[in-house]
Amino acid sequence: METESTEIKILRNLFDCAVNAALPAKALDGILPQPPRGRTLVIGAGKAAASMALALDDLWPADKPMSGLVVTRYGHIPPRLHGAKNKTSRIEMLEAAHPVPDQAGVAASERILALTKGLTSSDLVICLISGGGSSLLTLPAIGLRLEDKKALNQSLLKSGANIHEMNCVRKHLSQIKGGRLALACAPAQLVCFAISDVPGDDPSVIASGPTVADPTTCADALAILKKYKVELPTAILESLERGELETPKPGDAFSHCEPVRLIATPKQSLKAAAELAVSLGFNAYILSDEMEGESSQVAKVHAALAKEVAKQNVNQTGKSTPSHGLGSGSFCAFKPPCVILSGGETTVTIHKIDKTNANQKEAKEGRGGRAGEFCLSLAKELEGHPQIWALAADTDGIDGVESNAGALVTPKTLQKAVELGLNTSDFLARHDSFTYFEALGDLVITGPTYTNVNDFRAILIR
Repeated sequence: METESTEIKILRNLFDCAVNAALPAKALDGILPQPPRGRTLVIGAGKAAASMALALDDLWPADKPMSGLVVTRYGHIPPRLHGAKNKTSRIEMLEAAHPVPDQAGVAASERILALTKGLTSSDLVICLISGGGSSLLTLPAIGLRLEDKKALNQSLLKSGANIHEMNCVRKHLSQIKGGRLALACAPAQLVCFAISDVPGDDPSVIASGPTVADPTTCADALAILKKYKVELPTAILESLERGELETPKPGDAFSHCEPVRLIATPKQSLKAAAELAVSLGFNAYILSDEMEGESSQVAKVHAALAKEVAKQNVNQTGKSTPSHGLGSGSFCAFKPPCVILSGGETTVTIHKIDKTNANQKEAKEGRGGRAGEFCLSLAKELEGHPQIWALAADTDGIDGVESNAGALVTPKTLQKAVELGLNTSDFLARHDSFTYFEALGDLVITGPTYTNVNDFRAILIR
């Protein structure tokens, strides 16, 4: 990559600030329950589960026994926390596949359920949940093979279904999600700490709500499968139709469970980034932390807004006063220099390549995730605008299944692409953002961040 501009450094700092605001070490401090008379069991799943477990282990009294097991994504067990009181963790940490589940996830889920056997009302269960738990906490419904579950996940990921829809289906095809894990912990007291990665922060959607009653139904799951033309074995479809795979509903034996405590959310991270932007002399505006829709289309809306904002002039004195976006009576509330922030979870619908079509015979399915797709579409729409820079990345450090967190867009993006012989429209059509931005040297690579509050987007306008 060429020498980083001031704008790129600012965008990277804003992303780092958002990620740091979602790390569990500080979030758990001061909010843990009192040790019980009986056992303390820790269980959990998600991309941040291991970092949450390490933080909990360090904060829990050294003289109070605690044991348990959590499962996280491969490569997402962090190094021991700096200044840790304990040399080894009292909580076992396993790894499994994400976003498509594997046998390691099944084995971990079976062990977690086994640990809940024999609990009493004198015991305490602390459940640590974060995004990614739907794939990692995998225990297919009876009659559903792991191979079927893998195919289902792959189909849903490519279908364009949003996270609420995907997790509705997942809950009904599981022996552990959709509140079933909570019922297995009874009669022990259950306290669940969660890091939200879903628009709206609904605990029943985060990691498919393993400790939360599920308001959705088998009929809802069937409607989603039909909507996106996702196939399942006939026997499983018939079980859904008969309501045999129904999830526990509100009021069903959840009296031993405390309300889920959200220790980090997308909104908190966006606010932290906004405060940093203001301290650097920029106006800061948060559009929403709940944005959904096709990444390429969401990018078009952001591009239109950014170009309109770039037309605005500073006030007559030539100065611009940083604000939090409260507006000043102007017809355009957004004033440059500014940073526009947004979060949520967009989607990328992958259309099958038609090999019978002469124009697609040599086409290959692209590499990249929703953050890269957003940046690719944004770059195309901005057309090299000289006042606008942008960063989009997933706060877990992984955009889709590649090694990057996201990508950068600069006024030189399209120019560099042309010089390299890259056709931006072609790369966008085959969803190949990773290859595109890798060639440009504009990938954002962080490695696992050990947290996950989903999409982060920042557009800087001079």
